[in-house]
Amino acid sequence: MAYSTLRPLLFRLDAERAHGLALRALSAMPQRAISSKGGPLATSVAGVHFSNPVGMAAGFDKDAVAAKGLLRLGFGSVEVGTLTPRAQPGNPRPRLFRLVEDRAVINRMGFNNGGVDAAANRLARRDRSAGVVGINIGANKDSVDRIADYRDAFRRVAPLADYVTINISSPNTPGLRALQDKGALEGLLDAVLAERSAPGCQVPIFLKVAPDLEMADIDDIAGVALDRRLDALIVSNTTVARPPLRSVHAGEAGGLSGAPLKGPALQRLRDFRKATGGGIPLIGVGGIATAEDAWQRILAGASLVQLYSAMVYEGPGIARHICKGLERLMRRDGFGSIAEAVGCE
Repeated sequence: MAYSTLRPLLFRLDAERAHGLALRALSAMPQRAISSKGGPLATSVAGVHFSNPVGMAAGFDKDAVAAKGLLRLGFGSVEVGTLTPRAQPGNPRPRLFRLVEDRAVINRMGFNNGGVDAAANRLARRDRSAGVVGINIGANKDSVDRIADYRDAFRRVAPLADYVTINISSPNTPGLRALQDKGALEGLLDAVLAERSAPGCQVPIFLKVAPDLEMADIDDIAGVALDRRLDALIVSNTTVARPPLRSVHAGEAGGLSGAPLKGPALQRLRDFRKATGGGIPLIGVGGIATAEDAWQRILAGASLVQLYSAMVYEGPGIARHICKGLERLMRRDGFGSIAEAVGCE
């Protein structure tokens, strides 16, 4: 059944229930071999080979139950999580809202997940050759020592990950974004980087930042990331800002994603490209729904892109559709590889 036919039926369901159905369907996909070699869109970031630059962002597969199914849909990578050291239920429902008129989503999930150990048991059984799986980690809401939470989570997931993302940018865990302040960020990164020296933990470390930053914040984060030699910055997470919206859910609390985030996220990518001088790979996220959107981020400085909300509206074929369009755009503009095009706007 075409997604355009199925979507009205799914949209009659509560958004979180529909999301759960999608995860179950993906986790039940036949376990055929997946080709991750790639072709003209293949690229490498931080020593990791990506068959294409289009990834599934964190938040879709919080508990690492559907990574293989997502890779089979044509994504070049899947970032699972956010995982916290201990399981937690997240915020009260309802906490996930479709803003259909705006092609957007608001969520206030609150890092709901089954904890690191449960996900680690699943990830330990995955075929590492099937594709890139990153693991996004965070702190428990009731933690008395959030830096210790990140250290603990990193130590437990690093041996199972192709890369680990430190998520300090969710708006739905009170006080979490304070870790983006320069002093707090230095302390956090120093603690996690110390863990990377342990056996089996030598994996790339990415940092995910919020779009709701002032220029001084961007300069500080860029400086710390360069000084600590982080492997990539993911720009950006959901926004607490509220541009003009038409949906009845526009006033819901939480992080806004989807089409309204496109402009702000693109600007933040450009800001971080300027602040880092191209000295660290960037991953563009926010409002990406078409090949043209992805290509614009690449030209603006993104080595990779990620999406999530757009799949709600465009369906499971979105990764392959974007990749096909990227090949066309790359040929049109005379580039032989994705890497050649990064930052050439």
